[in-house]
Amino acid sequence: MTDILTEDQIVAAGRATTRDEAIREAGELLVSAGAVTPAYVDAMTEREQTVSTYMGNYLAIPHGTNESKAAITRSAMSLVRYAEPIDWGGHEVRIVVGIAGLENEHLGILSKIAVLFSDMEQAQAMADATSVDELYRLLNSVNAE
Repeated sequence: MTDILTEDQIVAAGRATTRDEAIREAGELLVSAGAVTPAYVDAMTEREQTVSTYMGNYLAIPHGTNESKAAITRSAMSLVRYAEPIDWGGHEVRIVVGIAGLENEHLGILSKIAVLFSDMEQAQAMADATSVDELYRLLNSVNAE
């Protein structure tokens, strides 16, 4: 089985300055990983128009709509860290995690990330991490079965 998260799917210094740019940046990593088609990235933006994916503790987890499931080829996630907060509907976001899950695999991925970020110290460590290697080590538990 392919890992849900690889170092190629992590950016330690994101370039986006808006919520929609950040969604696209995280989504393009999923496309590059061969996990989704470009249509899925459009669906990630579409979902955000109706339901915010802001989770608290600097975290947003954009993902596609139910209608976009056909655009997923394998389960994967991406992570983009921002040195400067992104305004996410009035909330500060420093970590954007894009998720694509086959079947209902995204639910397990979401729960692992939620556990990590429910601890403010761990959320702060993620926001403070400056290298791909450091972010990968902090998040590697998503690859465990």
